[in-house]
Amino acid sequence: MLDLLPQALSLIFTVEGLLVLTFGTMLGIVLGALPGIGSTVAVAMILPFTLTMSQAPAILLLLAIYAGSVYGGSISAILINTPGTPQSAATCFDGYPMALRGEAGKALGWATMASVVGGLASSVVLILAAPQLAAFALNFGPIETFALIVLGLTCIVSVSEGSLIKGLIAGVLGLFLSVVGGDPLTGEPRFTFGSFQLIAGFDLLAVVIGVFALSEVLLRASQRDEANVALIDFRGIVLPKLGEWRGRIGGLLKSVAIGNVIGIMPGTGAATAAFISYAEARRSAPTRANFGKGEPDGLIASESANNAVTGGALVPTLALGIPGDAITAVMLATLTLHGVTPGIRLMQDNPILIAAIFTGFFVVNLMLLPLGMLVSRVAAPLLRLREAYMLVVITLLCTLGVFFVRGNPFDLLVMAAAGVIGFVLRRQGYPMAPLVIGMVLGPTLEISLRQGLIITNGSFVQFFTHHPIAVALILAAAAMLLLPLVRAIRARQG
Repeated sequence: MLDLLPQALSLIFTVEGLLVLTFGTMLGIVLGALPGIGSTVAVAMILPFTLTMSQAPAILLLLAIYAGSVYGGSISAILINTPGTPQSAATCFDGYPMALRGEAGKALGWATMASVVGGLASSVVLILAAPQLAAFALNFGPIETFALIVLGLTCIVSVSEGSLIKGLIAGVLGLFLSVVGGDPLTGEPRFTFGSFQLIAGFDLLAVVIGVFALSEVLLRASQRDEANVALIDFRGIVLPKLGEWRGRIGGLLKSVAIGNVIGIMPGTGAATAAFISYAEARRSAPTRANFGKGEPDGLIASESANNAVTGGALVPTLALGIPGDAITAVMLATLTLHGVTPGIRLMQDNPILIAAIFTGFFVVNLMLLPLGMLVSRVAAPLLRLREAYMLVVITLLCTLGVFFVRGNPFDLLVMAAAGVIGFVLRRQGYPMAPLVIGMVLGPTLEISLRQGLIITNGSFVQFFTHHPIAVALILAAAAMLLLPLVRAIRARQG
């Protein structure tokens, strides 16, 4: 990786590269601060506009928005007691009480420093862990790849917002959408029902925008929550002094470790890490009696953990092609749309691009400190913006973005249909991440399965008798599916 550093830096430290990193981080902070948008919607909303860019700047832009939005959620959590992103929900517990005491600037100072440390640590973990995992994965053939994709699908679906059945249904729907169009081996049309528009299948971009961004707009519009929230007086971020960190470094490192470990585990997410880290800090911190009353240790635990997840979640995404959460599922879709095949050969086939991603992600987390101090003063007044106006802007951006990529009106119909279907499914408690993951991983799953059957002369039994790695991965997938059932049975017996 070190020998590729000069080439990676040449991609980043250009006028375009620096503009992308700066603008992306600033935009991510603003979008993350606006309640209701969230990291997934923010990334999905900007995705269409990256298709006119080259590979490295496009992916770096979305990574910058990703990291910036996770941090930006703390701004609204502290100033109006409403997390801009789900990852910052635990930040409300101590951030808002500090703001009520007139310490909004200091609360955001603690959150900013914790976010920067967590993000930088996750960048180091990404750089060290992902290549090692990818190197091991190069031993995989089609059968092992099939088993790995099965594991990836079950890992995501089995932790889908508390509903195994609904998560499985959403995942199967995504897999079905992935097979619409021409057969990858024979070219025969499948499930097109005579429609010429469906020969190439459903446009991945239109589906992603529809089920994430447009369905979110419909959900927010249906709730009609226009309550006006008074904005606390905020005059800028005040960074904590060095002496104030005395006794807090241990808790910071523990929270960073929790965030990285949970981030690497597919399907968990930053919100889970933030709450686990907060609960652990509340259990073990010397200042635990002050938690919930405006204690900086609570802010450190939440913000360092949720930002540490970002790099951790990218480890299985880039090394194995298995998305760690909904956001990294969109990242996989981005790679696919830019002609980069996600999976176990991603790092082997695109070493310079991956080195640029690693380096750029580290730079983005460094930039959180100065840009956070600058943008927070701009983002704070935007919290007074009426939600209706914000939803109109999001809808216009989604429509323009999807249309101008290919200029195909059919893509707008796909986006609208995906948005309506996503809205209905989300109202019924169905998660959307498995659907998109099914669409992204479906083609690789099908091709590896059919290649494996060709190798074994059609014998699926040989998948389990001659390939021990595949057996281990399939058993792990079965365990992931059975784990929620075991927990449910224990809960009933208890």
